[in-house]
Amino acid sequence: MHTKRKLAAMIGAGVAPVLVLAMPGPASAHGYVNSPPSRQAQCAQGTVDCGQIKWEPQSVEGPKGLKSCSGGNQQFKELDDDSKGWKVTPVGKSASFNWKLTARHATSTWEYFVGGQKVASFDDGGKRPGETVSHQVDFGGHSGKQKVLAVWNIADTANAFYACVDVNIGG
Repeated sequence: MHTKRKLAAMIGAGVAPVLVLAMPGPASAHGYVNSPPSRQAQCAQGTVDCGQIKWEPQSVEGPKGLKSCSGGNQQFKELDDDSKGWKVTPVGKSASFNWKLTARHATSTWEYFVGGQKVASFDDGGKRPGETVSHQVDFGGHSGKQKVLAVWNIADTANAFYACVDVNIGG
């Protein structure tokens, strides 16, 4: 009887890693806007005291289609607090948004919103980006202090990465 238990344990130990690798999980990619400094970049730099996000600014991941800075993550809810004292970056009528990616993943689109309105979209068609990605975003008729929601939509999962950037357009 003891031999059968040992055999079962050995089979289980051999099969478990295969099952773990085969199970679907969150996207292996991570990233955030580091210039102009997003809210999570400001947390990581210590510009604003934000709690846990300081240690993992690249991890603001949630289901596609959200419009929140936290990506729906309770542990990062401070990113949704507009009264937190975020540094506002002066920009022109357009600005370059630079993403820092800590892991590469197939990308469908990158989207930028101001006041809930999409102002820019870039289609990567499933390509894997490099370590950095930059987009020139035209703000159209928007001006003054605005919160820009930047979204990185992953091609082969239901998730996206979220970053909010506080800017003063034309300021």
